[in-house]
Amino acid sequence: MFPEYDVIVVGAGHSGCEAAVAAANLGARVMLATMNMNTIAQMSCNPAMGGVAKGQIVREIDALCGYSGIVTDHTMVQFRMLNRSKGPAMWSPRAQSDRMLFAAKWREMLEANERIDFWQEMVTGIVVKDGRAVGVRTGLGLEIPAKSVILTNGTFLNGIIHIGEKQFGGGRAGERAAKGITEQLQELGFEAGRMKTGTPPRLDGRTIDWEALETQPGDEEPGKFSYTDTPVAKRQLPCHIAYTSQEVHDTLKEGFDRSPMFNGRIQGLGPRYCPSIEDKIDRFAERDRHQLFVEPEGWSTCEVYVNGFSSSLPEDVQYKALRKIRGFENAKMFRPGYAIEYDFFQPTQLRPTLETRLVKNLFFAGQINGTTGYEEAGCQGLIAGINAVRNTRDEEPFIIKRSEGYIGVLIDDLVNKGTKEPYRMFTSRAEYRILLRQDNADLRLTPLAQKLGLEGAEQRMHRVKAKEEAAEAISKFVRDLSVEPGQINRYLESIGSQPLKQKVKLHSVLLRPHVSVEGLREVVPALQEFLHGYEPEFVELAEVNMKYEGYIERERERVDKMTRLEQVTLHDSLNYEELKSLSSEAREKLSKLRPRTVGQASRISGVSPADISVLLVHMGR
Repeated sequence: MFPEYDVIVVGAGHSGCEAAVAAANLGARVMLATMNMNTIAQMSCNPAMGGVAKGQIVREIDALCGYSGIVTDHTMVQFRMLNRSKGPAMWSPRAQSDRMLFAAKWREMLEANERIDFWQEMVTGIVVKDGRAVGVRTGLGLEIPAKSVILTNGTFLNGIIHIGEKQFGGGRAGERAAKGITEQLQELGFEAGRMKTGTPPRLDGRTIDWEALETQPGDEEPGKFSYTDTPVAKRQLPCHIAYTSQEVHDTLKEGFDRSPMFNGRIQGLGPRYCPSIEDKIDRFAERDRHQLFVEPEGWSTCEVYVNGFSSSLPEDVQYKALRKIRGFENAKMFRPGYAIEYDFFQPTQLRPTLETRLVKNLFFAGQINGTTGYEEAGCQGLIAGINAVRNTRDEEPFIIKRSEGYIGVLIDDLVNKGTKEPYRMFTSRAEYRILLRQDNADLRLTPLAQKLGLEGAEQRMHRVKAKEEAAEAISKFVRDLSVEPGQINRYLESIGSQPLKQKVKLHSVLLRPHVSVEGLREVVPALQEFLHGYEPEFVELAEVNMKYEGYIERERERVDKMTRLEQVTLHDSLNYEELKSLSSEAREKLSKLRPRTVGQASRISGVSPADISVLLVHMGR
């Protein structure tokens, strides 16, 4: 009935969709198995992509020919570039999407790929022979053969939904949990754990007093995620800001004795940086209010997402508290918030390719690895999809270094350190974040996509080269052009900068704080004329490169030093127990995690600089 697929992807969330696309774009024959074809790429939580560090990940996915950025650009209802007041390493794109259009666009793009087949049924197990994954088993007892399998089960593995004292099985509201896979993996020797996440209530926007809320519009000149020729938003919907109050907090506390979080029914670890409203009230008791972001779900629906009010309290308590929020006095609820507990597997059981150590050709990606967020899931799926194909072809693994992308930071953190709570990406996790900006993801990663042979990378490289050449040309022009005090002193004084006393190169003026290319082109006709015809993104790259040249150079020097350690390979057969000069903790951790390089070993918790010196001596360095 079924051919042997190169890759079977189990689960069609953000991770599964990117995994299927990546494998198919390498020419592989793919099956995407899902319990429900109508929930492909569902935005289970908030209808938004990007944000701090997450926006960089979406741009990196796009630079590697993934679809998340393209889908977002086609379906966004609002765009904002966050952290514009900070340095460019912190700038992060974020977009609200139309939830229904987002899922529909993803499905449309997946179905347009002839290399991807679909199967709607619950997968209950993996077919394993001689220590290799060779297919999947379904609830109907069917066996579908494959050269590799990628599990992207999200919150569905033995998922339990909690609303107050009520609990029931489910992987998402209205959808059943997946059974059988966890138990089989544990029998194979995998270590499983439980995690928790939550979602807020959805409200009827027709019953909200919008005048009582603060308006949060999108950017006047909206940007986009994809480096391809996707549309720029011509119109946008506003978001709004509301606030809780002490009265709201007191009302919520009335239900704490019935909260599954406080009475011990929830065992899973919840996300530290996206806590439920009851958790915020408990942990930050000194605060008399919390900010809520009231986000539209789409163009043609009145459904509203109350970001910041995630809760598993009884529905009557949620409803009563919501109605005490200014602007929500007459609000009607579409559905209450809930918490969901689900199985995950410690990611230290994976190789940096996301292949499991215990079973060859079996890959894990997304929330099954203990992460949270569409963006974190999507990038794991993409890497797993690429490596699943390369594995079956006996090709070198594809691993993004920490100095090459946030994707590399995320996966390196997971496989070397594991996680005790849902892992979320932040700019602070990346030690080379000046190099890993949202504006240069294509320059960093599209050449790698071309080398891999990903479909579409060749065409993308034309734009990458044009962008690099434009940045160099603009930089040269600015360095060579001289300006007189009379030309720009009025501009300098208007921004509080010291006026010129003599003719200088324009480059020296640009390096001053608060001076921008945008401001200079208004008063320097030669610059305005030269920049005419260059894309704004090209000009922005040139400006960032010039203004932060010293910082970028120092960061590259640090990367070079670390690269030397990454080039010292540790063989899989190395017996760490024989290296008695290593600390006992280092021997234990290195034996368990089997790092590929000394650089990777240096990032394992419990391995000290002294242990690294021992390894270098042993390797003849």
